[in-house]
Amino acid sequence: MMTTHDVIRTQKIGIMGVGNMGQAVLSAFIDSGIVPRENIIIANRSERKLKKVANEFQVRSVNTNEQLIDESNVVIIGVKPQDLYQAIEPIASSFHEDHVVISLAAGIPLASLEKLIPNAKKILRVLPNTAAKIKLSVIAYSSSAGATHHLKWIEDLLSTMGFVVAVEDGEMMEAMVVASSSGIGFVYELMMYWQEWLGERGISANIAKQVTTKVFAGAAAMAEAAPQVSFEELLRKVTSLKGVTAAGLESIRELEIERALRISFEKAAMRDKELGQTWIKID
Repeated sequence: MMTTHDVIRTQKIGIMGVGNMGQAVLSAFIDSGIVPRENIIIANRSERKLKKVANEFQVRSVNTNEQLIDESNVVIIGVKPQDLYQAIEPIASSFHEDHVVISLAAGIPLASLEKLIPNAKKILRVLPNTAAKIKLSVIAYSSSAGATHHLKWIEDLLSTMGFVVAVEDGEMMEAMVVASSSGIGFVYELMMYWQEWLGERGISANIAKQVTTKVFAGAAAMAEAAPQVSFEELLRKVTSLKGVTAAGLESIRELEIERALRISFEKAAMRDKELGQTWIKID
């Protein structure tokens, strides 16, 4: 009996658009050892970037999206959301019902993808974050009904990038876009504050960055090592009554940092909705 890895090794995988996310996906696939390098094809609007990425990753490139679709079983659409309609609409008829189509475009709902590519019956909306390149991404996905019987090997393919979460399209996917994809940026913003504060007290930028990184990584590792323990309990364990941590936490709560973060999450979610609403609608 074929394993999911055996199935993956039989797939010809085309990546349309090799920007940051496309390259992160490409890197994860190759490094996994599950996807043969010779089974990957890439295409990109910029010929210069296409050649550079093809040389760097030692994969085959093609000059047109039509050729990529023609030669692939799995087509990963990595173009920017605002460019997706223009890139796909003229060649939508090139897709057929046997294709597995994976869109990485934020803000474009599954229903719109199904209307844009009516011939394809196995469509997934997949939202990894850029940590895919180090196999620590959170990958949220939702899928069309036609993809149901293929989800086991598709999940294994996606898991080469990190932790895979199946969600319903709509509010759940929107939440994952904000908390996971945008979340990397939010965490970096917080890390900048840590580093800057240390720098103001005479600690070099290099050491301040390392200290900040280790603190965030340590907190995450401790939480991951105790999956049954809530964040509230973990916080209690590192907070002494009337101690240094407690004093800082009191100020954080007085300043309503939670409220500020929630507002930021909601604004990001609104932008995700706007991307879907302002995108050229398909009737």
